[in-house]
Amino acid sequence: MIGIGQPGHIDQIRQANIGSVYRLIDSYGPISRIALSKEARLAPASITKIARELLDAHLVMETEYQENGLRGRPAIGLITDTRAWHFLAVRISHGTLTLALRDLSSALVVEETLTLPVLAAESLMERLIAHIDQFFIRHQQQLERLTSVAVTLPGIIDAGAGIVHRMPWYDVHDLMLAEHLGNHIGVPVYVQHDICAWTMAEALSGAARGCSDVIQIVIDHNVGAGVITGGRLLHGASRSLVEIGHTQIDPGGKLCYCGNRGCLETVASIESIFEQVRDKRLLNDDSSLNRVELDTDTLCAAAMTGDALAQSVIEDVGNSIGRVLAVMVNLFNPKKILVGSPLNQASDILFPIITASIRRQSLPDYSKNIMVESTFFQNHGTMPAAALVKNALYDGSLLLKLLQG
Repeated sequence: MIGIGQPGHIDQIRQANIGSVYRLIDSYGPISRIALSKEARLAPASITKIARELLDAHLVMETEYQENGLRGRPAIGLITDTRAWHFLAVRISHGTLTLALRDLSSALVVEETLTLPVLAAESLMERLIAHIDQFFIRHQQQLERLTSVAVTLPGIIDAGAGIVHRMPWYDVHDLMLAEHLGNHIGVPVYVQHDICAWTMAEALSGAARGCSDVIQIVIDHNVGAGVITGGRLLHGASRSLVEIGHTQIDPGGKLCYCGNRGCLETVASIESIFEQVRDKRLLNDDSSLNRVELDTDTLCAAAMTGDALAQSVIEDVGNSIGRVLAVMVNLFNPKKILVGSPLNQASDILFPIITASIRRQSLPDYSKNIMVESTFFQNHGTMPAAALVKNALYDGSLLLKLLQG
């Protein structure tokens, strides 16, 4: 911990102040310097100095606006200037690589999804760098000043160090992803688990905006959770994924790839759900699921039209998810629970079951007002990666690097 009299303390204060001012301008602009001083709780002289630095660097700009609808001469306010600044957003998934240029407002400039085979002669790092280099060549006419790179992917990740210890599908062991990419491209690189980055995106500009205590659960090919507590991502600088998928709910259940039996993921992941449907529909001749190709669309459509088998499977998932969430509610006392899943097409069935299960098994004072809602964003594309860059702007760390040139 850095003490007041130690080197670096002034730099930390400056970073925090610049980040706070930029966040206010980005969130509320156009905003006057007087309003900034009040909201940031900084002296007017400090606001003047920070604003001048940001203006000189073309990170913010002045604009005229009519203050509170008052007549007369327009006021001069500050807004962010994002168009000339880009970052590269990267998403690594099963067999695919998504690359996008976005400006600092997170607006999409160009995005491509490329094939990324699981097996190849070259390492994942070599292929990633080659794809990025070619992407920059293809879109060099659109590229403005590159500020950073943000990468989201599944796996066991040390986000603070930018190290991917392991990930599904690809042969990766303790890959120093941020260091390799940073040395090659020459800009800061941010790495985060895709579910945690998605949770950050929801907190910054999605369904959890303005809510400081949130649990987001993802029910997809894997089951995991991200937690925002006190306005911050839980363990955001380390292994931040909350591994609820490997919480045991049935000691005699199916063997999980983690080595334990009866993990939540063995009953609630999409593949596990499909396996249950295939087993049960043999005994349910009247189910509409016997006459269609099984996927999340047909499963949810059947449930919403009253198919008993489809409804029972989704209800079982909701009860299993609710059991684990009840423990998390007792631990974190969230105000809101977000569900990100292709099963949200049947949210009218799934969400009440989850809510009822939580209320049966957690403290009434914690769960009586709990809200279970759908995420705003979907778990695809590069919007979650954009949240990493936005967070680095708001905490001031990226801003300092841009101001230093």
